[in-house]
Amino acid sequence: MTAPADDFVSRVLAVVESIPPGRAMSYGDVAAAIGSRAARAVGQTMAYYGSDVPWWRVIRSSGHPPENHETAALEQYRTESTPLIWSAAGHYRVDLRRARWSPD
Repeated sequence: MTAPADDFVSRVLAVVESIPPGRAMSYGDVAAAIGSRAARAVGQTMAYYGSDVPWWRVIRSSGHPPENHETAALEQYRTESTPLIWSAAGHYRVDLRRARWSPD
């Protein structure tokens, strides 16, 4: 789906496109990078228009990947050597302490 000419959407997608491989930002980080506090709106933007940008690099503040995309995201994280934390139960999350990126 092509993004509309909405300034918020285009700014979100531009930030996401700028995240380097192996790095990540939370939805709130992306919102803050464009001068907003609308983390949920970033999530909605990613859900509707994020398929053509590196969507797996935008994660929940807990470090967990986008919901219902854990398997596809893990493939990308492994390819990009994104730092991960594994639980004893075999679940993972991105190590945001090491992977967090800021466009500033």
